[in-house]
Amino acid sequence: MNKAFTRETDGDDEDEALEPQAELAAGTRNYITPAGHARIREELDHLLRTERPQLVEVVHWAASNGDRSENGDYIYGKRRLREIDRRIRFLTRRLDLAEVVDPARQQNVDQVFFGATVTISNEQGLTQTYQIVGVDETDSQRGRISWVSPLARALLKAREGDVVRFQSPAGWREVEVLTVEYLDSEA
Repeated sequence: MNKAFTRETDGDDEDEALEPQAELAAGTRNYITPAGHARIREELDHLLRTERPQLVEVVHWAASNGDRSENGDYIYGKRRLREIDRRIRFLTRRLDLAEVVDPARQQNVDQVFFGATVTISNEQGLTQTYQIVGVDETDSQRGRISWVSPLARALLKAREGDVVRFQSPAGWREVEVLTVEYLDSEA
């Protein structure tokens, strides 16, 4: 069958493929820091106001050239347009579910909660610092872990000096909480 007569899928089922690490269980709140919320809002705004209109213009120009079956600008433009629309839907849903939590407003600063920056020491004495953030903000290079990760779940409600145990991919581990701070979410 000629490719021109095959239907391409809308791609709604591919939303999960784009963001597999950002899955939330049904009914779970999507906590996010103010900085993370601003980044998502900025990306959505860029897609809606800049990237998508430019691409629509290119696709419109390519479509006006005639034969669309062998028109690379048209074919790849339409594909990219579907990707952008899928990302816009995903970001819109995330923002609709988002519950902004400002770590700077935390009152129990001696205990680990969402937004805390925690320094821990493992069994070998190696220290690491993590900030507990929303699932859409995780960045292992910057020490930002999701509040639903096993380590963050184990750390929640812990205080300085507490030893917590959690299941990691390498097996059960114990870490000691050295410090708990509530810094600006950009830190």
